[in-house]
Amino acid sequence: MSTKKATTKSLGKTLTATQALAIVVGMIIGSGIFLKPGIVLSNAGTPWMSILAWGVGGIITLASALTVAEIAAAIPKSGGLYTYLGELYGGVFGYLLGWVQAVISYPASVAALAIAFATYSGYFVPLNGWQQKLLAVAILAFILIMNVIATKFGGIIQTVATVGKLIPVAGIIGVGLFSNLAPGFSGIDAPAAGAGFGVAVLGTLWAYDGWISVTNMAGEINNPAKTLPKVISIGVIFVIAVYVLFNVAVFKALPYEQIISSPTPGADAAEALFGNGGGAFITAGIIISVLGALNGYLMTAARVPQAMGEKQQIPFSRVLSSIHPKFQTPANALIFQSVLAVIYIFSGTFNTLTDLLVFVLWIFFTMGVFGVFLLRKKMPPVQGRYRVPLYPVTPVIGVAGGLYILGSTIVSDPLRSLIGIGITLAGLPVYYILTRKKA
Repeated sequence: MSTKKATTKSLGKTLTATQALAIVVGMIIGSGIFLKPGIVLSNAGTPWMSILAWGVGGIITLASALTVAEIAAAIPKSGGLYTYLGELYGGVFGYLLGWVQAVISYPASVAALAIAFATYSGYFVPLNGWQQKLLAVAILAFILIMNVIATKFGGIIQTVATVGKLIPVAGIIGVGLFSNLAPGFSGIDAPAAGAGFGVAVLGTLWAYDGWISVTNMAGEINNPAKTLPKVISIGVIFVIAVYVLFNVAVFKALPYEQIISSPTPGADAAEALFGNGGGAFITAGIIISVLGALNGYLMTAARVPQAMGEKQQIPFSRVLSSIHPKFQTPANALIFQSVLAVIYIFSGTFNTLTDLLVFVLWIFFTMGVFGVFLLRKKMPPVQGRYRVPLYPVTPVIGVAGGLYILGSTIVSDPLRSLIGIGITLAGLPVYYILTRKKA
């Protein structure tokens, strides 16, 4: 933890709307855009049904985003969903989400992204297992230092990385849409016998995940009540357009059978469009994508233990809630998340942990979307404040999407879902001890 004397002074309004938008876009668009087209297509059966699946997944995501934006406008506080659940459902629900996010989910995701960065870097410089881990720790340390020194540095990294990751995507879309090298929309001998349209939509919903983390930064955004709804809505709509156009470009650049069978259809499309350098082009894009997501996850992750510390809902609350006196950043919370991430990197448990918590996190996410109905009872809409359009249809679509994911997860892996619930409830003794101590 930081050795300098800390202060409880609140975080400054250092994050611009552009940087907040970069967090939304940068945390949604990761490596999945380059890897998922074949998987979604194999389940959907035909290119047009695959495009429809990406569109439907986007509509469900947009409905959730527009709904949560109303909650963010009404409760413009740092901590994001952790704070919303505490305000709308009671402190214990917010705490349980904060517990799994701060101790397991966020640092495990940071560890996974750091390892992914090192793994893809091996395309250019061969690395063994230990070298990959050391590079993962090194890039994590760089991101940590930049975010400790100034939140605006983290915002700059996020903006640059988001623009950088969109360059190869834009290149494939721009050239691919006018390509007839091997059109995947024609010459289909037989549609793929995949798991079905519903599973295809499920695959796209994972690819759309990540946008809600920008709400963790509400306390550091100028006029969050107006800015958050705007950047969330624009960011999600932009990503929907990118995903749909990218898939159309891939389908126009590659034969149907190759898209189905290839584990890396994005790289294959780049090679078809740009020659042998296409693979390096896409790999560089993936590295930049992962870097942006890593920065976004660490930056937003730290705001959860920092917000929990302010409410004395986490051990060492005074340390984790403190703000660095010189840099005005949640330095201790950033370091806390990074230390846990390094432990997960060297233990190799990050993927297992994130998989175990998928079900639980979607329970909380669905509760968050449903929370708009509770919000309107507790805090009736105020004139001039953002309200979700087409209420109550829009939140119902978002809740239905969440319930669909939960149902699919239970059916596909009931044991893992139960273990995730057990890990979450393991935090209850700590909650009651801290609550009693505070009382």
